[in-house]
Amino acid sequence: MTHTPRSTSARLAARTAAATVTLCLATGVGGAYAYWATVGAGSGAATNGSMATVTVEALVAGDTPQSTLVPGGTADVAVRAYNPNGYAVQVYAIRGNGATTADANHSGCTTTGVTFASPAAPLTPAVSIPANSSVLITLQGAASMSTDSLSACQGATFRLPVTLEARK
Repeated sequence: MTHTPRSTSARLAARTAAATVTLCLATGVGGAYAYWATVGAGSGAATNGSMATVTVEALVAGDTPQSTLVPGGTADVAVRAYNPNGYAVQVYAIRGNGATTADANHSGCTTTGVTFASPAAPLTPAVSIPANSSVLITLQGAASMSTDSLSACQGATFRLPVTLEARK
């Protein structure tokens, strides 16, 4: 039997196609088997660090509120916050934490009439404290003074204890 070039080419093409399909099936089945049958093991470790306490400091030289407090009015509250962590933190909230008192030079100011209005949390605009540094935060109109304040409170500097909540 003699083979014509046309029939030889057709047979070669058919064998090539069959070999390619067989190879693809074998590779696909082997890959699927390897995917489902592979077993691995390993270990890992992590530690959960603790955030150091962000503190509120007394005002330092040059830190002054931009407004003054008068009976029946409001004024800004200036808060200096220090971040001792090696990463930036965001101040989430500042809340009043105790009674307002007048400075030592105004001992007769026993009824201050001063209150602190905690701003809504989270603070807007957001306040970020860079790593190992402090920032001055001004809370506009956060202090108010009633008309019940004693005259002995004139010229006093008031201590408004606050708690600061910071988050990473």
